[in-house]
Amino acid sequence: MTPLLAHIKVLDLSRVLAGPWSSQILADLGAHVIKVERPGRGDDTRAWGPPFLKNSDGSDTREGGYFLAANRGKRSITLDLQTPEGQAIVKKMAAEADVVIENYKVGTLPRLGLGYEDLAAVNPALIYCSVTGFGQTGPRRAEPAYDFLVQAMGGLMSVTGGRDDQPGGGPQKVGVPIVDMVTGVYGAVGILAALAGRTQTGRGQHIDLAMLDVQVGLLCNQGMNYLLAGKVPRRTGTAHPNIQPQRTFDCQDGQIVLVVGNDGQFAAFCKVLGVPDLAEDPRFATNGQRVSHQAALDPILDAILIQRTRAHWLAALADAGVPAGSINSVPEVFEEPQVRQREMLRYLPHPLAGEVPQIASPLRFSDAPAHSTIAPPLLGQHTAEILRELGYSPDEIDALRVRAVL
Repeated sequence: MTPLLAHIKVLDLSRVLAGPWSSQILADLGAHVIKVERPGRGDDTRAWGPPFLKNSDGSDTREGGYFLAANRGKRSITLDLQTPEGQAIVKKMAAEADVVIENYKVGTLPRLGLGYEDLAAVNPALIYCSVTGFGQTGPRRAEPAYDFLVQAMGGLMSVTGGRDDQPGGGPQKVGVPIVDMVTGVYGAVGILAALAGRTQTGRGQHIDLAMLDVQVGLLCNQGMNYLLAGKVPRRTGTAHPNIQPQRTFDCQDGQIVLVVGNDGQFAAFCKVLGVPDLAEDPRFATNGQRVSHQAALDPILDAILIQRTRAHWLAALADAGVPAGSINSVPEVFEEPQVRQREMLRYLPHPLAGEVPQIASPLRFSDAPAHSTIAPPLLGQHTAEILRELGYSPDEIDALRVRAVL
């Protein structure tokens, strides 16, 4: 099967997560991605450990888990972009590329002669995606940003965590860098849309993608709740603000998650609990009534569910078609039969470790692969190879190394 983006070349000037996550999505779809890294140091995330990938002899490599999570399918070249020679090499690569992804501070690459206008001059069909914390405009455009900061500024932490009046209540961040990753997904979507548009116009364009904009968009139902009702959303722990019952519940031997999505499921749930008449109680007959009377409903459900084990309730609820599940640890996720069947954990050959684990792309196509078979690269692993493809001779490559350009 031919990869869907086998005809696309991507020049990845980004570091850390949002930009690399975007380029990894494109690499999984078959794009040829060249990752440009700083000589000697590389992407910051290479050093974000432990844990580090182990060599075949059990010692640590220099490959941090963060880096390994977001950089498969790419080739790595080291370049000092502060040098004229490094800038010239980037321009040569951009002339042959379809896409550039970068996440430098606003104004940095234009000062180096590598901004959108500079590269579009040598390749008018180029799609140039700039990923920043706050975008190319606005009072904070020049400031750096990280996922944690944007989760706070963008309102996510105000609706995540336990209620303030409960033990342990207060704002919490999501347990994965969700804004970085969703920004990466939006980046890939924007790039694919621009590539599709290019087929009609023949022209490339500049994509201005801001993490804070992404997080504001992620407010979704909570943002709309506020805009419609004027009521400030509050943290509700695991309870859903608009749908009930939908939260964690205690059983005899641990917790389960219950996700009742409609009135029919609530009626089936009540039958499983042995209280079918509860579904006809006027306080609970519709979802809107259950949300309004959640304080009355919760203790009734808690008193019943605590009487049996998780296994009992999960089996009974599954038979009744009521969505419920256990709260899996990360190891349990990879042992989950559904996850195993979908091959979400794969291993790729690695030059130092023998193999490296990878969490697969969730995309599945009927007639195309959607997961790269190339491991995350070593720092500068492909520098000479890429330069030879650009027409540099061995002597010229050696001279660039001597001048610390590579």
